[in-house]
Amino acid sequence: MPHPVRLLLIGGALFAAAGCASNDEWTTWKDHRTHFASGEHMFFSVKNREGTSARVSRGDIAMARDEGWWGKPITVSQEQILER
Repeated sequence: MPHPVRLLLIGGALFAAAGCASNDEWTTWKDHRTHFASGEHMFFSVKNREGTSARVSRGDIAMARDEGWWGKPITVSQEQILER
């Protein structure tokens, strides 16, 4: 592939990706160069995707605090926190 075409494709992909994040999300990304703080953070985020009913245990809360998880916070009432 010719060099200018390759640059155009890469630039287009970066432009498209840039439109997917808000300014706050870009600020978070600049502060944390990885998507998740740990494997546990990734597992928690995957099981609690936006639009689903959050499943949060007291252990999840402790891990989030201890590992300094970042991203959109999930809020649940005390009654919704699972003891397991």
